[in-house]
Amino acid sequence: MNIALIGLPGSGKSTVGRQLSRRLQLPFVDADHWVEQRLGCSIREYFEREGEAGFRDFEQQALVDITAGGPAVIATGGGAVLRPANRACLREHARVFYLFATPEEVYRRLRNDQVRPLLQVADPLARLRELFAQRDPLYRETAHDVITIGRPSTSALVNTIVGLVQRQGR
Repeated sequence: MNIALIGLPGSGKSTVGRQLSRRLQLPFVDADHWVEQRLGCSIREYFEREGEAGFRDFEQQALVDITAGGPAVIATGGGAVLRPANRACLREHARVFYLFATPEEVYRRLRNDQVRPLLQVADPLARLRELFAQRDPLYRETAHDVITIGRPSTSALVNTIVGLVQRQGR
């Protein structure tokens, strides 16, 4: 069974995912990196060249391919839940954990980020609030479990997820 981590950009999906994969002895797949390897360029470059719709088309096929690849811990892109097909794919082929963080918490983590295309705007906190308003209901619809990030350490978050996986089975 796959384990998928969803949440806002900067909520810790990749960091938690790497540690979780080591703990569960499963491969780790960062969906954004997987996509970049196949595109041959950064998501930012592809976004600028093809637009968000073009990127989301590619991302949708990527999620199908990744979830079909065998048991793994998957860190999804922050916008993966925007398409109904992606939400269905994740729910059907993975145990989905929403790493819940407020826009303010994410902003503190990402305020100096120069890479994420959706945050390269005049007011990144306002943009995160918009993303949260749009995506939080979709994350909740997709997730089997919601894990509040808050201030716990990465290992505490991993322990929480491992406990839930072990209690309910992979």
